Amino acid sequence: MKNPTPPLLAKVLALLCAASITPAFAADPGPWANGITEAINDVVLGVSLPGIIGNRPVKEGDFVKAGQPVIELDSKLEKLEMERRKEVMELKKTDMERTKSLIEKSAISVSRDEMDKKVAEYAVSKAEYELAKEISARRAVLAPFDGMVTELMLNVGEACKEQQPLARVVDVRKCYFVCNVEARAGYGLKAGQTVKLEIDAGDTTAPMTGTVFFVSPVVDPASGLMRVKVVFDNPDGKVRPGVAGKMLLQEAKDA
Repeated sequence: MKNPTPPLLAKVLALLCAASITPAFAADPGPWANGITEAINDVVLGVSLPGIIGNRPVKEGDFVKAGQPVIELDSKLEKLEMERRKEVMELKKTDMERTKSLIEKSAISVSRDEMDKKVAEYAVSKAEYELAKEISARRAVLAPFDGMVTELMLNVGEACKEQQPLARVVDVRKCYFVCNVEARAGYGLKAGQTVKLEIDAGDTTAPMTGTVFFVSPVVDPASGLMRVKVVFDNPDGKVRPGVAGKMLLQEAKDA
C-alpha cells in the first residue's frame, strides 16, 4: 500500500497547479513614472513691517477667502496717525475750496501763487493720508487666495520681524503631480494632454485623471531626465499634497 501524500505537501502542489493556470499578478499595462504631488497655491505669509501680533482672527484648519485677514499686528498708533492725517487733509481741502469759491464770487483778491499754494498743500495732505492708510493696512496679513490655514507660527503678544513667516495658506483643491521622466518618454508628452495618475491616499491608491501642464524643454545631462508637471483636480481634498504617486506613460503617448 502506497504512503498517502502529507497534507502540507498536498497544499503546496495545489497552489503550484493554480499558479500555472491563473497568473498571480495582472500584466503591467505600461511604464509608470514616479513623482510627488504639490498644491498649486501654497504660500507662507509675512509682513513688510515689524510689530506685535495683536489678533489671530482665524485658527489652523479654517478655510479663508481671498482678502480675509489671517494675522493682524497691533496697529493702534498707525490708526491714530491715519485719523490725524485725514483731519489735516479735510481742513486743507475745505480751505482750498472756500478760497476758490470766494475768488469766483470776486469777494476777495488772491494771487495765482497763493491759490496754487493752497492746492499744493491739499495735494500733499491727501498723499500723506493715503500713505498713513496704507501703512495701517499693511499691519494685517491677508489671504492671497481661497484656501486653508495650515500653520500659524506666532501667538498673540509675540513680536515679529520684517518678512518673518507668520502663516501658511494652502489650497488643496487643485494640485500638481511633478515627476522626472526619461527624455524618450518625455518627447511623447504635450501640454494639454490627458494622462492617468495613481496617487497615494492613506491606505489606498486614488486613481486620478490629470492634464499635462508643463514639459521641460531641456533635459538634465547628468541624469537624462526631463521635468513634467501635471494638473489634477482634488475637490474633496482626498489627496494630501506632498504624497507620492505615479503617471502612466503609455496612455499619455496614446492620448
